[in-house]
Amino acid sequence: MKLPVIKHLTNFIQENDEDYVLETIETLEALTEVPSLKDEELDVIGELISNMYGAIEVHKAVKSGVSQKEALNGFMQRVMGSIDK
Repeated sequence: MKLPVIKHLTNFIQENDEDYVLETIETLEALTEVPSLKDEELDVIGELISNMYGAIEVHKAVKSGVSQKEALNGFMQRVMGSIDK
């Protein structure tokens, strides 16, 4: 996951609508079923999907009253904590 990408997507959600990102996730998930995709291509799609889900989580935290900076930091701490386990 890349924090700058998540931050950019969070701003996109705030300026537009969360539904755009959710529909994009659905589209990318459907693309993963293409049998001719190479592992590298699947890795890129997976990274995009995880960044989009991250942005949605951060956006939900911001909507609940947390500052964007705190929401981003908290999210990345949870991610890093789950990687360390």
